[in-house]
Amino acid sequence: MKTEISLSIEDRIIASVTRRGRGCVFFGEDFLSFGSPEAVRQALSRLARAGTIRRIGMGLYHFPAINEKLGGELSPSMDTVARAIARRSGSRIVATGAQAANLLGLSTQVPAKPIYLTNGSSRSVAVGNYSIAFRHVGPRRMGVKNDISVLVFEALRYIGRANVTDQVATRLRRSLPAEAKAELRRDLSRASIWMRQIVQRITE
Repeated sequence: MKTEISLSIEDRIIASVTRRGRGCVFFGEDFLSFGSPEAVRQALSRLARAGTIRRIGMGLYHFPAINEKLGGELSPSMDTVARAIARRSGSRIVATGAQAANLLGLSTQVPAKPIYLTNGSSRSVAVGNYSIAFRHVGPRRMGVKNDISVLVFEALRYIGRANVTDQVATRLRRSLPAEAKAELRRDLSRASIWMRQIVQRITE
């Protein structure tokens, strides 16, 4: 039987994740202001058993979005999971390799083990049937402050100078919002020399 206090914690957790929106990923410790660690853990366990939320890792939960056409639940995006992990540690992350290209719509490849650059510690985190790698890099690689700019630079680096076609530049020019293009123009000097003409085509 649920006690009054545990029910109150459950209601507050549901209200919190509802405000964040379906598809959000969070840690149980996000709700420690609602009660003791044990009370929060039990409330999360009950919500998971009821199917309201899903436990996807150690202390990590997902409020699933629903596929409106098929009616089933959608798995959390790896990028959302990675950002929840980074938020917990207070570190900055940037997708690299195939993950960066995929996020920008330049590739349909979804890497089995996405890699993120970080100013935090290097590690690998298991989430369900896959894992996310965080690779520590120095300030020079993470020196670009705007996330879109560094994501574009990482995607172009992954595709490679010889393989960046006019179609790639055109796709980014059409898909990136004006604000992102303005940031790219400001960050042009931080791009590798071979990328600069490509970035200029993207932002023209």
